[in-house]
Amino acid sequence: MLAACPRRVKRDRATLAHMHVVTSASPPTRSASGRLTVYAVPMATDNLGWLVVADGAAAIVDGPEAGPVLAACDALGVRLTTVINTHTHHDHIGVNRDLERRGLLAGLRVIGPGAVAAAIPGLNDPVAPDSDVTFGGVVGRVILTEGHLSGHVSYHFDDLAFTGDALFTGGCGYLFSGPPAAMFEGLARLAALPSETWIFCGHEYTEDNLRFALTLEPTNGALHARIASVHATRARGEATVPERLAVERATNPFLRSDAPELVRQLAAAMPEATLDSPLAVFAATRKLKDLKRYKVTPANVPGQPV
Repeated sequence: MLAACPRRVKRDRATLAHMHVVTSASPPTRSASGRLTVYAVPMATDNLGWLVVADGAAAIVDGPEAGPVLAACDALGVRLTTVINTHTHHDHIGVNRDLERRGLLAGLRVIGPGAVAAAIPGLNDPVAPDSDVTFGGVVGRVILTEGHLSGHVSYHFDDLAFTGDALFTGGCGYLFSGPPAAMFEGLARLAALPSETWIFCGHEYTEDNLRFALTLEPTNGALHARIASVHATRARGEATVPERLAVERATNPFLRSDAPELVRQLAAAMPEATLDSPLAVFAATRKLKDLKRYKVTPANVPGQPV
């Protein structure tokens, strides 16, 4: 979230604060090259749009509305030039529609997956998986991350990965279009990025995701440490996103299909499941989370409820 802003924008933020789970400013993230700076823009209830700034120009990655984006640009003294979409759910392309209603979309560069071009308002720079995309002089890569929704892509610039609703901090998205193999393969592509990569996802869901993770790896020390850190961060009202990929590899159950304890706990929870491959483990893990049994399971971390 923006660290400082004019009084008018503060009033706008205060209006949103009672609605959004993130209520306190979080510091911006600077890319490894120093050429890109990323600011969180909380929107709706738990959406996180990402304003990427370079040389006075800004790109917004996803979001359900335009008002907070325009306010953020005003606060930073930058000009919105670009919209980047990961997929076509309303809470990610709503910003396009809102900008269009305001008569502002036509003059912008709109980047999004060409496979679903007809569903993205204003799309004029369609991209394909494994192609390059440039913003602020930084060349990024488009990564296919389907499963949550057909055509879903992620973007990797420097050490920044914008993953939409594919890879969440501590979790992954629902399989609306599927199949499990598509999501599994997309997450594997993201997991292969350098460990220092920052993961910027589209929602603040980390606490809930880690509560589920703990049911599968109750003795994972890295997970316990992360839960304590996340609880402290959320107690301050701050966002837990972004997070380093190294942390995701160590604690996110959807990237840990080869973890022995996870497989044992999964077998006990779902004795009917076939767990004879990493893909099968992933699919069963996603199915188990969908059942939401973990929501009535004690958090099992004294003093650190999640």
